[in-house]
Amino acid sequence: MQPKSTTTSPSTVLGRQLGDELRRLREAAALTTAQAADALDCTKGKISRIENGRVAVRLPDLTAMLLAYEVSDDEVRERLTSLARKANRRRREGWWNQYGDVLADTYRDYIALEAMAESIRTFQAQLVPGLLQTPEYIRAVTVASRQWQSADEIEKFVQVRLARQERLLSDDPLQLWAVVSEAVLLQQVGGPNVMNTQLTHLLASSELPNVTIQVLPFSRGAHASMFGPYVLLGFPEDGALDVVLVDNPSGSMWMEREADVSRYQDLFIAARTAALSPTESHAAIHRRAKEHRT
Repeated sequence: MQPKSTTTSPSTVLGRQLGDELRRLREAAALTTAQAADALDCTKGKISRIENGRVAVRLPDLTAMLLAYEVSDDEVRERLTSLARKANRRRREGWWNQYGDVLADTYRDYIALEAMAESIRTFQAQLVPGLLQTPEYIRAVTVASRQWQSADEIEKFVQVRLARQERLLSDDPLQLWAVVSEAVLLQQVGGPNVMNTQLTHLLASSELPNVTIQVLPFSRGAHASMFGPYVLLGFPEDGALDVVLVDNPSGSMWMEREADVSRYQDLFIAARTAALSPTESHAAIHRRAKEHRT
C-alpha cells in the first residue's frame, strides 16, 4: 500500500452499520431522500452520505431523523444513539491521529478500519505485507519511497507500522492470511542481511495460530492476482461487508460495492488455491532465507 496516495475515503464499519439502519427506517417510513432532507433542512447529498457511512452523524441530526421517521421505540433510539457516539469516537480518537504530520488521510483511514477488522486476507506481488515487516525492512521500503524528507519522519512511519503489528499479538488477535508472490522472497530490500532477518521473521510469524502465509511460486505461471496487490478486510459486526483496498500505479482505491468485493474474494480464493500449502511455503521461505545469508 502507498500510504501517501490520495483517494476517496472508505466509510467506517460502524458508520455503514448506522447508515444502513437509518436507510431502512427512512424506507419503512415511506420517505424519499428529498423528504428526509427537508426534515433536516439539508441537502439530499447529506442524507446519502449519512446512509453510506461517509460522514459522521451529529446527535441533533440523528434526533431529527428519528423524529421524521416516527421512531418511538426507546430501545431503538438508544441503540442508534450509542452507535453514533461510538462511530464518531472512532473517527476522532485513534492512536494513529497523532501521526497526522507523516500520514496521509488515506493511510489513517486504512489503519482505522484495520483496527476494527477481525480478519485480513491479502495478496502481495512485490513486498512483504506491512503487518509482517521487520523494522529494518520497513525502514528500507520507506527510504526507497522517497516520500518522506527527514530521518525523523521515516522513524515515525516505522513506529506506526510496528504499532499496527501489535494487533497480531493482542488478546483478540487479528486473523491474517497472506499469499505472497515468490518475487517477495527474492527482492533484495535493504540487502541480504535485512532480507535474511525478514524471512526468518516470516517463518516465526507463520507459527502464530492466527497467521497463515502461502507462497505463490513463479512455476504456477500466469494468474488472476498478478496485476497488483490487494487487501480484504473483514469485520465482526453482523451483516458487515468486507472492504477492499487495491493498489495501482496512480494510488490506492477503496471498493465497498458487494459485486466488487465478491470479485476480490474470488481472486483471493484462486490465489491461495494456486499457492504452495502453508507447510510447503514454510520450506520455501526457509530455503530463500538461507540464500540471503552473507
